[in-house]
Amino acid sequence: MSDEVRGKHETEKQRWDRNFADLLQELRVAQTGIQILFAFLLTLPFSNRFTEVTQFQKDVYVVALLAAAGATAMIIAPVAFHRALFRQGRKPELVRYAHAMATGGLFFLLVSMVSAVLLVTDFILARPIAFVFTGLAALFFLTFWAAVPFFRRNWIDDDDEEEDERVSGTDVKAGETADRVS
Repeated sequence: MSDEVRGKHETEKQRWDRNFADLLQELRVAQTGIQILFAFLLTLPFSNRFTEVTQFQKDVYVVALLAAAGATAMIIAPVAFHRALFRQGRKPELVRYAHAMATGGLFFLLVSMVSAVLLVTDFILARPIAFVFTGLAALFFLTFWAAVPFFRRNWIDDDDEEEDERVSGTDVKAGETADRVS
């Protein structure tokens, strides 16, 4: 279903509210993973075997830790921005900002995840094998986080579009939109 048809069934405010609600749900999913990874990385230096790591592994650890901190900051930033703009009628600005922060947060999460894989595999395997496995992990993440969405962005499946609308609160066939709370 095209944006023109969708626009006939929801106001611009309703669309921004829906976009913001969808984005917040996505951020909730990402935030849980980031928090678990960040907690793991924060406790790692306090484990007994951390003294056995090489300087290379310490450097990789620092990259993973700082990237996880950056991801955490960017994924949580839309909440602070929403608090600052609450009830000011600036939902479009909030959605654009939250989108940018989510994208940046996912980039830092990618760096942190790949660095964490390198850290662990380099600790338990020979470095060349660790690089191979880390490269495969990076390729896996990039495939599903970037390549697949990029190549599917213009594919339209009407059944999927109608299901997305029903899930988000818009009944496409009846042309009715559920009330949203901002």
